[in-house]
Amino acid sequence: MNKEKLSGVLIFLGVAQFLLFMIVSETLYPGYSVSKNYISDLGVGSTAYIFNISIIIMGLLLIISSILLKSKILQVFLILSGIGAAGVGIFPEDSPDHLHVIMSLIVFLFSSLSSYAAFTYKSNKNYLWPVMGSIGLISLILYVLGIYGPINYGGMERLIVYPNLIWALGFSGFLMNSK
Repeated sequence: MNKEKLSGVLIFLGVAQFLLFMIVSETLYPGYSVSKNYISDLGVGSTAYIFNISIIIMGLLLIISSILLKSKILQVFLILSGIGAAGVGIFPEDSPDHLHVIMSLIVFLFSSLSSYAAFTYKSNKNYLWPVMGSIGLISLILYVLGIYGPINYGGMERLIVYPNLIWALGFSGFLMNSK
């Protein structure tokens, strides 16, 4: 297996397991609401061990996978995304000194920006990836400004996260099919 295929496998495993364990955590968290709870609420209480371990694993796999890629800008963006993701799990939302908020902003921003670098990677021109990243960026701006609309802050946070998970899964498939 070449480095790009391995990178694709690692990205897929990291993102897919996080997405699945996030859903499991949401179902196990008492009274959880996707519109009225932050995703990071899953990192404290009874679901903390599931959520935090899962997001740390995703972060580590993103960091490792980035090292295997040839684009320096994509490497930097994915490493920062991985650091942010792992940091969210290492510093849950009840951590002091706003470390959790800083890590969240890092992963939100750089996972969205990574979609643009992925778009320019090699001969790929999948326009859906930067579209997904743009949805994440626009949602991040609205989120920071406190503009949530009827989906509330939990729904807006998911409009940051889900598009980035989606493009990353698509990109991982592209890498796994590379020659």
